[in-house]
Amino acid sequence: MTGPHGSTGAVVIDGKASAAQVREEVARDVAALVAETGRRPGLATVLIGADPASEVYVRNKRTACRAAGMEDLHRHLPADVSQEVAKKVLDELAADDNVSGILLQLPLPNHLDRRALLDRIPAEKDVDGLTVQSAGLLALGRDGLRPCTPAGVLRLLDDHAIPLRGAEVVVVGRSELVGRPLAQLLTARDATVTLCHSRTVDLAATCRRADVVVAAVGVPRLIGADAVRPGAVVIDVGIHREAGGLCGDVDFGPVAERAGHISPVPGGVGPMTIAMLLANTALAARRQFGG
Repeated sequence: MTGPHGSTGAVVIDGKASAAQVREEVARDVAALVAETGRRPGLATVLIGADPASEVYVRNKRTACRAAGMEDLHRHLPADVSQEVAKKVLDELAADDNVSGILLQLPLPNHLDRRALLDRIPAEKDVDGLTVQSAGLLALGRDGLRPCTPAGVLRLLDDHAIPLRGAEVVVVGRSELVGRPLAQLLTARDATVTLCHSRTVDLAATCRRADVVVAAVGVPRLIGADAVRPGAVVIDVGIHREAGGLCGDVDFGPVAERAGHISPVPGGVGPMTIAMLLANTALAARRQFGG
């Protein structure tokens, strides 16, 4: 798999363009669903407390939801809310036919049991794909809603016609949010997947075997040019704020000189996460409405 630019540098993968396409597709699907069923998908975002970053993320999700023609069914709970009250709110949303998808914004205040609250969300409304039931469906290859960031990575690869069947893919990072589900999604697409982590011996040597490297480990510029073979595809899921601005898990400049394709930070995987959230919500609604 060689890059079309050879030694002049990689094709930069435009996540904003792919995300815009997904949003257009969702808006069309929502309009069709309303015409077919008379019902409009609804996304319930649940924000607990006043974490500034979480407030920004949720505001962006709500804005995108409304732009796609969906109902914005936001719930904001105080930081000191009890586990029982939070569970009750999630149970109410789970039982509400107007709610197609439920998203519990993370992280939660420390006194709350994150896993217990996530698992109040039924799989058919789990638009983040993070519950135990959703993870089980993915592991078994059964139909379900997939985590947004891994699904966004696959969409980027597809949009750039990156072949996955038979390809060797190295995923760096084994989080339940990105690394593990992405490895399962790639395996389902007939890729040969190596899942690396902090205990991997000679990470660079393992990455150099790969046709596709996905960096999702949370360490700034961990993946350097020595970890990428010429012409490989490099997807950077990380995002870090430094004095000079934002950077990812990949040392972009040197790696771009060797890779065939590379996703930037910002403007790569990031825009895809909300786009795939909208896609999941529309899909959930279609299944619930029978449209």
